[in-house]
Amino acid sequence: MTTIIAEKPSVAAGIAAVVGARKREDGFISGNGYWVTWAFGHLIELASPDAYGYGEKWEKEKLPILPDKFKTRTIESKDKKSDSLYKKQLKTITSLFKKSDTIIVATDAGREGELIFRYIFEYIQEQVSIQATVKRLWISSLTDKSIREGMKNLRPISEYDNLFAAGKARSEADWLIGMNGTRATTINVNDGTVWSVGRVQTPTLSMICRRFIENRNFIPEPFHTLKLTSSKTGIQFCAFNHTKFNNKEDALEILRTIGEAAYIKVSKVEKKPGYSMPPLLYDLTSLQKEANSKYGFSAEMTLKLCQSLYEKKLVTYPRTGSRYIPDDVYDTLPELIRNLELYPKFSDYAKSINGKPLGRISVNASKVTDHHALLPTENTPKDGEMTEGERKLYEMILGRMLETVSPKEEKDITTVHIIADGMDDFPLIAKGSVIKVPGWKAVFNEKNNVPEDENSQLPSLKTDEIIPLEKLEVLDKNTKAPALLTESSLLALMETAGKELENEEEREALKNIGIGTPATRAETIEKLLRTKYVVREKKTLLPTEKGLALYEKVKDMQIANVELTGKWENALGKIESGKIGVERFNEEIRNYTRKCTEELLAIRITSTMVKQEKGKDLLLECPKCGGKIIVTDKVCRCEDKENCGFFFWRTVCQRKLTEKDLKEILENGETKGKVKLKNKDGNFFEAKLILGKDGKFTFKWN
Repeated sequence: MTTIIAEKPSVAAGIAAVVGARKREDGFISGNGYWVTWAFGHLIELASPDAYGYGEKWEKEKLPILPDKFKTRTIESKDKKSDSLYKKQLKTITSLFKKSDTIIVATDAGREGELIFRYIFEYIQEQVSIQATVKRLWISSLTDKSIREGMKNLRPISEYDNLFAAGKARSEADWLIGMNGTRATTINVNDGTVWSVGRVQTPTLSMICRRFIENRNFIPEPFHTLKLTSSKTGIQFCAFNHTKFNNKEDALEILRTIGEAAYIKVSKVEKKPGYSMPPLLYDLTSLQKEANSKYGFSAEMTLKLCQSLYEKKLVTYPRTGSRYIPDDVYDTLPELIRNLELYPKFSDYAKSINGKPLGRISVNASKVTDHHALLPTENTPKDGEMTEGERKLYEMILGRMLETVSPKEEKDITTVHIIADGMDDFPLIAKGSVIKVPGWKAVFNEKNNVPEDENSQLPSLKTDEIIPLEKLEVLDKNTKAPALLTESSLLALMETAGKELENEEEREALKNIGIGTPATRAETIEKLLRTKYVVREKKTLLPTEKGLALYEKVKDMQIANVELTGKWENALGKIESGKIGVERFNEEIRNYTRKCTEELLAIRITSTMVKQEKGKDLLLECPKCGGKIIVTDKVCRCEDKENCGFFFWRTVCQRKLTEKDLKEILENGETKGKVKLKNKDGNFFEAKLILGKDGKFTFKWN
């Protein structure tokens, strides 16, 4: 008999249907010579320090903990039902492996999927003898066609030894640094809470804290520029001079001179062609960034939605780090595009490019890693099959496939130089673009964002043409603080080891030295939230007092070094590709763990540095879904953040809402009487506060 092991029950069911296994058994599906079983993600994990005789008490004298050989154990869950289920499933897998002639590994085709199987296999091998031949099913989608083709091209498991070595090295490195670093820090703080640190987690926290401090400490500097407004044939346009005047009087003096000039004319008109190249296909990180910017999805939510679409056989493998496809996959795109002729949102566009040459900007086999870029499969979703979130993400992937094979956007860029009489050295510039060929931007047909200093439309203007002066003004501006990080901008920094890069090619070149992987970055962000180092406020990620307290102590240590973490991620990639052995990496990590533990044992974080208010339970109901409202010092939010997401800020018009205010507002929709508030000018006023289901407040004056 042949046993096929998948990563999840739903995937196992899909594979079983293809291979002809139909009979449901306890923990597996049988038939046609196959037993198809499953894990529940990780069933085996690295054992905790007590397995090495360190006990439950954390003592600095016993640090660092550096096992000669790592031990594993079954996953331990606080939920007894889940714990029992995991152990029962492991017994089922053990029984099947023991009786099998062949084992086919069908866990997700990536580093973590390989690690899941190997940990299970090695754990079972320590207890029973397994004589089966082990082969690998390596596929990029779960469609029936992909599974059938994969079953015809099974590979020896030995071909993936390097992949396992990289996964195992990553797992052990995170254990060494996390276990020792967390114990060292927690022992020193000694405030009754756990102070978690980690190989990727702490550098990520450092990036969030550093940006927050830069933003908080930023002192805006005022400056002044000039703006001219004119019109011709009913088309109004603006021209700017971007000289930054620190002294407003200097700007006003220039303004008076222009205003008193005998004429204002066009001194030069420049027209040149411009273009915008189509974007590359999505990998997971670029999808997470855009979904966060467009829909406010967290990185974790995007990953979950994309994984669900994968398991529904609608998209290819989501945890990919590549934005490219090889030629054989490119050859399947015409068929995928023809499928879209039946998808209403893209039907017209798909028909318009059917039969035309397709662009190849994302075709480069040398840049394809374990898996190619995200694509839809040949399957068409059934009515009601997708949730609203899945639909949005699915349409992003469909649209991106169409964009990347489309022509570039072509436009004429016009720059008009305008001068006043006698002021040839002080031109005002009017810019505008005319789209000639919309190209790839016609897929979603969204309006181009026009920069503040450009015009959406310019009239026809000629050199030496006199233009009317309708308005001339001095613009009062301030230098801008570095923007607080959103999940989108944080993911961009994680991808490039902290370097802020606008150029897509430069970002692609640095991806191998980013921190974390596309598959793990979302979990890193979520862990920072769970450990109360970071909070979400609208789209931004802000450090808590606890997060800042840790950062201030470790910011100059190696545990917070983003570039060093990126170097390790690059090394893991080289282990995976067989370019370097694992021994050197493991030794580096052990040496680093010794130094890191020594540094963390020397720090002191006093409890007075942390003033974290815990959420209070006032037994209040969410007006949107009826769930439980959690009240903190800054915000009131529904406990069900993922499905409901209702929240509102606790400070309104400079009044911090009291518990009495909150009870009245959440029980009645408004305060019983008027409350004292303060406007932006610092003037007091009184009004009733009314809370809408969108979390916004309005006022009632009587």
